[in-house]
Amino acid sequence: MLIRKQSVLTNEWHTMDLPITPKEIVTWQSGELIQNVWPHLTPSQRQFIMSGVSEAEWEKAFGDEDNIDSNDLRKIAMTMGKKTVIIVEGSK
Repeated sequence: MLIRKQSVLTNEWHTMDLPITPKEIVTWQSGELIQNVWPHLTPSQRQFIMSGVSEAEWEKAFGDEDNIDSNDLRKIAMTMGKKTVIIVEGSK
């Protein structure tokens, strides 16, 4: 399924083709933990669903995850979930 999200870091729009279903999206939006809904996705794919942040953006913004400022993470966490997941169309 093609998912289009706006990045909370850059406001740029990104699209990712992910092996997920509309029913799973509803389950996650209803409060289930993302890692329980999609254990087969990579952490960066789950991050994309939550925040629209691509792996390249994350690396550019934060680099080594051991050196991430906790205030930056708090700002990102506060904005997650405020942008709607848009289902573009079925898988390519």
